[in-house]
Parts: sequence; C-alpha cells; structure tokens
Amino acid sequence: MSEAFDRLIQRAEQLITRIEAVLPGPLTAPDWDASIAFRYRRRSNGHGVLEPVKHVAPLKLSELKEIDGQREKIVRNTEQFINGLPANNVLLTGSRGTGKSSLVKACLNEFAPKGLRLIEIDKADVVDLPDIVELVGERKEYFIVFCDDLSFEEGEAGYKALKSILDGSVSAASHNVLIYATSNRRHLLPEYMKENLSYTHTDDGEVHPGEVIEEKISLSERFGLWVSFYPFSQEEYLTIVMQWLTSLGLKGDALFERAKPEALVWALERGSRSGRVAYQFARDYVGRNESV
Repeated sequence: MSEAFDRLIQRAEQLITRIEAVLPGPLTAPDWDASIAFRYRRRSNGHGVLEPVKHVAPLKLSELKEIDGQREKIVRNTEQFINGLPANNVLLTGSRGTGKSSLVKACLNEFAPKGLRLIEIDKADVVDLPDIVELVGERKEYFIVFCDDLSFEEGEAGYKALKSILDGSVSAASHNVLIYATSNRRHLLPEYMKENLSYTHTDDGEVHPGEVIEEKISLSERFGLWVSFYPFSQEEYLTIVMQWLTSLGLKGDALFERAKPEALVWALERGSRSGRVAYQFARDYVGRNESV
C-alpha cells in the first residue's frame, strides 16, 4: 500500500512539473545593457519575453523634414519626461508614411544617452502592459512603451485593458513609463455612418454625441497629448526627397535637379507623396546611381 502510494505521489509530482513548464511564468528582466530598445514577444506557450533589439534604426531628429511643429511637441514632452517632470502619454495620428513612427525612433536615439529606453509592443499584447510596467518600475531609466499602428476592432480585449492603463490604475501607474502610440485612426476604433444617428441636439443647437460615439472617443481622450500629421504638398515631398538623397550620400545640385522629375513620377505611381515614399525613392535612386 505504501509503495503504491509513493508511486502515485511520484507520478503526481512529474505531472505538476510538466504543467508548470507550459504555464506562463512571471516576466523576467532582459540584459538592460544589451540595447536601448526592446521588443515584447509572447511565445506560443504563453511566456512573455523582452528581447533586446540588436539593430536600432539610426534615425536623427535633424533628418526629419516638414514636421517641425510635431517634432517640437514630441521633443518637449520627452524632455519633460526624462527630466522627471510631468509629461503625457502621446497619440500620434494622421496620414500614413508622414513620419509618426520615425519621430518616436529619432527621439529614442536623441535621448538614449540621458537614460531613455523604448519597449515596442504589439496591440495584441497590450493586456500584458501591467507586467511590463511592474518589471521596469524600479529601474533608473525612463521607458517609452511604443505601440505602432494601434487600432482596435469591436470587442477586442486590449481596448479596455489600454483604457484602464491610461487612466492610471494602481498596477499601471509609474513615474518612469509613458505610452506612445501611432494610428491612422484618431479614435482608434472603426466609425460608421449609422452612428451619427445617435447624436442629440439641445434647444439652443448644441450637439451631443450618443453613447456609442462617446465610447469610441473615450480611449483616445485618455492620451494627454495628441499630435496630428498631414499629407505633404509636392514642395514638401521634394524637400524630403532631397534630405534622404543627401543622407544616403548623393551630392551636387545638378544631380538633385535630375532626380526631381523621377521622384515626382515615383510618387504618382504610388498615389502618395509621403515621407516613406520619398525614402523609398531615394534608396532606389542612389542605388541605381551609385557611381554618380
């Protein structure tokens, strides 16, 4: 009887060991000296890990043209943050390819020597933000949790989780963590024509949104700083093209003038005069004219 009981206990211990191996464990600290940027990933077994980014994009604030107003707001807010002063979570919204993500990455490179670090997280993993904040809360560095291209569909779990975090719940509040997010949607959720029917009007003509609209606005309102980006004019697009051509090593006014017509055709073919399109053209042009 005793021998059979011992075998049962042994098998139970082996089973528990196997279960513990697949259950999500607490988030462990990475080598903080390995990089200035980290990426949060959730493995197939549910374990979340922070991986150092080996090659951080070497963007500089001086390389970003035609977004001076937006740059001033982001730099000011980030400086306040790393100096221990009150600062806001930031939502960068607007046209695609206009420099939203690049501005955040350039800020990281600018302020990394002063202790700024970045943690990139996918919107699907936003529900794990409290674990990340708890892990870095006692660190001396200042962390931007960066979510690129943030938007939600109806009913996604991360939507309510992010609302709670931005409100400053006990588990999420920290002096050394801010959330910076980019989105093509200002209100982060899809909006439909039928929802306009929920608006009401007072006798004096004042307009009040209905509950559905209020709910969709409520998340973006929790970001203290909104920074909007707009499509570039032809002149602004060409200025950005010239900046990237110079950055990639092309020199000479005559060569710049020769590149302009091709840059305009490149943008026309893609239906966009964005900063991303300008960068892609510059890489193609310099690559084709390496011996120039």
